[in-house]
Amino acid sequence: MTEWLDADQQRDWRAFIEGSIRLIDLLDARLREQHELTLAEYEILVRLSEAPGRSMRMAELADLAYYSRSRLSHRIRRLEDRQLVRRKTAIDDGRGVVATLTDTGFALLERAAPDNLRSVREHFVDVVETADLQAIGRAMRAVTDSLS
Repeated sequence: MTEWLDADQQRDWRAFIEGSIRLIDLLDARLREQHELTLAEYEILVRLSEAPGRSMRMAELADLAYYSRSRLSHRIRRLEDRQLVRRKTAIDDGRGVVATLTDTGFALLERAAPDNLRSVREHFVDVVETADLQAIGRAMRAVTDSLS
């Protein structure tokens, strides 16, 4: 038998869905308008910028960026076309492929990051009380752990 959500659970679930979608849409739209980047592309650039040598195996990047390998490959190709990322065969085994953030990509990320951070602060961090923000973080880590 299906255990339906009670009224409070339903209210909170819908608030989460609506707030998440609206925030993601806003962040994506602003990055597109200001930097000609999607939020997904921005996340890829961020992940690469944080990696040693600004490089990462495509398989690892797919796991971190929550993409299938084929979907990531398509996004990386678009970033390569803009000379923001380059791909090469892994030196250590010759089978894997490594994505590297180019200097051009890093420069774009340096321009986009402050704008994205302002949006995140304005529409998320600064409108949620500290205790609630911590609770959201704990809750989403629990969800992530349960899905891993």
